[in-house]
Amino acid sequence: MHIMEGFLPHPWWELWTIIALPIVAYGVYRLSKITKEHPEAKPLLALMGAFIFILSALKLPSVTGSSSHPTGAGLAAIIFGPSVASVLSVIVLVFQALLLAHGGLTTLGANTFSMGIIGPAIAFGIWIIGKKARLPNSVVVFIAVALSDLGTYVATSAQLALAVPIAGNVFDSFLAFGAIYAVTQIPLAIGEAILAVLLFDFLVKYKGKLLSSMKVIKFPALKMEKEVKPQ
Repeated sequence: MHIMEGFLPHPWWELWTIIALPIVAYGVYRLSKITKEHPEAKPLLALMGAFIFILSALKLPSVTGSSSHPTGAGLAAIIFGPSVASVLSVIVLVFQALLLAHGGLTTLGANTFSMGIIGPAIAFGIWIIGKKARLPNSVVVFIAVALSDLGTYVATSAQLALAVPIAGNVFDSFLAFGAIYAVTQIPLAIGEAILAVLLFDFLVKYKGKLLSSMKVIKFPALKMEKEVKPQ
């Protein structure tokens, strides 16, 4: 997903930056509000940032000018909401662009849009629907994170097709980019979803009270945490 520095021509890199800015700004507001209401959530925020950084740094070469990798942002969106996930994503993307040469600064808006906005929005939407349907948390987390990952690359395929259409055909270019991504991204999405379920279950077990206070899970799940505490 990391579209490399200088790959997107004018006006596309500016357009994605303009679209991403207000969403990230709102995410900063939400992040500030959450830390004030739940100061004990700060270590969990740091954990989610590290989760995104580590997973998204595991890149595989894919489409020219980009790469395939897990994102980690879907789980962050489930726990803190999609706007906060966008802030964590943009922080990660800045560090990766400066320190690892993954992505770039001119393409930061485009990369933030796909990984930090579209992906988290999909994950959060599925999480809300799954909770209303009373599906098991593990099932919903798996589906939400997997589709969040794939949604990120659908967005990236669209961004590349719009900016550099093959033979001037945007739709055919979108299908071509998407087909190339699918080879690596489908197994990566499944792997990320499994890892996200394991981490979420761990957090429910040991941080159930915090997640309940943040309305991520309902109170009955808190019993699990109490049961594992030493007598």
